[in-house]
Amino acid sequence: MANHPKSINDFTVKDSNGMDVDLSIYNGKVLLVVNVASKCGLTNSNYAELNQLRAKYKDQGFEILAFPCNQFGDEEPGSNDQILEFVCTRFKSEFPIFDKIEVNGENSLSLYKFLKSGKWGIFGDDIQWNFAKFLVDKNGQPVQRYYPTTSPLTIERDVQKLIGLLDASS
Repeated sequence: MANHPKSINDFTVKDSNGMDVDLSIYNGKVLLVVNVASKCGLTNSNYAELNQLRAKYKDQGFEILAFPCNQFGDEEPGSNDQILEFVCTRFKSEFPIFDKIEVNGENSLSLYKFLKSGKWGIFGDDIQWNFAKFLVDKNGQPVQRYYPTTSPLTIERDVQKLIGLLDASS
């Protein structure tokens, strides 16, 4: 990782198998970065809608990057293998699931420190709960942050604009 990252393309993170993933492989794609949990009240609706959004736009340059996190209410207590089995079996999710991380505090993943450093107004710095979402443009720049309670399908127009299906003024 660069000392002063300029985009998420400057980061390398661990996948759920502990292997390094250079996020520059996603350069040119619109990304939705989400901290996920298996035992949250928001789990069912979010995974279902994330799957729908990915299925609809994956062939047009859209991907979801899911980062399990156990910082909120002990709602992601399992191992990476247990998390993968849950997500892949119960929800049939095909988007990348990364290593379990922390999104707040001293041990926050450096990628999340970067994502949170944007000018987000009332959101402040810390992630509020599971399923906070960051929309990232094709150049690796975070352009929007959404509350955990924001339904993934309600941000579909923002995704469409970034992948070029809608005029930016729409």
